[in-house]
Amino acid sequence: MQIIVSGLIFGFVYGLAALGLVLIYKTTDIVNFAQGEMAMVTTFMSFVLLSQLGMPYFVAFALALLFAALFGMIIYHVFMKRVQTSPPLNQMVLTLGLFLVINGIAGLIWGYHPRSYPEAFAGDPFQIGSVFITFNELFMVGLTFILMLVFYLIFRYTRIGLAMRASSQDMVAAELMGIKVSHVFMSAWAIGAVLGGVAGIMTAPFIFLNTTMMMDILIMAFAGAVIGGFISLPGAVVGGLIVGVYENLVSYYIAPELKMVYTFILIIVILYVRPQGILGGPKFVKKV
Repeated sequence: MQIIVSGLIFGFVYGLAALGLVLIYKTTDIVNFAQGEMAMVTTFMSFVLLSQLGMPYFVAFALALLFAALFGMIIYHVFMKRVQTSPPLNQMVLTLGLFLVINGIAGLIWGYHPRSYPEAFAGDPFQIGSVFITFNELFMVGLTFILMLVFYLIFRYTRIGLAMRASSQDMVAAELMGIKVSHVFMSAWAIGAVLGGVAGIMTAPFIFLNTTMMMDILIMAFAGAVIGGFISLPGAVVGGLIVGVYENLVSYYIAPELKMVYTFILIIVILYVRPQGILGGPKFVKKV
């Protein structure tokens, strides 16, 4: 039970990062391979606000997420907008280039040695039945669940959400209906950057802060998105939870160094049985 609960806690984080990937893909048809590095930079910014400027945790947290939103807008406006009508492969290669550039610049600024990152709520774990859990882990679960719910409701029931779905279906038709597609895409990149930033800040106390901290998390988030159905927002959450529990079970019963291998075996099995993922629509129809 302890293994399952711990896996669910990290599964929420994977689901949050996967949600950012799916949101950008669902809106713009781009798989953002730079998502993890954008989250890493956001986490470093929060660390600077905490350690060098001495700001309270939640003030630094809020300002770091504001930075993440602006960072996502800048990435879209400076780079992705220029290739908005280019083939998807060109856009994906550009995100891979951004991955390398952002990682290199972050290394030049902050170095490559790991740093400890403070928890939102420090303290000893308490016991519920046979399971030990900390207040910081409860904060992680609560915050990620609220953010997932809020952004799902925004995407499903608001005008900006409707504009995102319309733009993803047919960019030309959306523009003819008066939707500013570039603004919609920029909003998607901003929201995706915020979701990734929260995932980075939540996991930094457990894996230490460094320039490679988000690589494994991005891979697991990508796995969760694929398993859940890469066009389904609820599927991203479900996939993240499955991956979180699965990797914990593999680490405990088989070997920690093989969790990545077995995760991709799980992806192969699920995609063989259900190619569109668990919650993906038939024939890859884009729907929430």
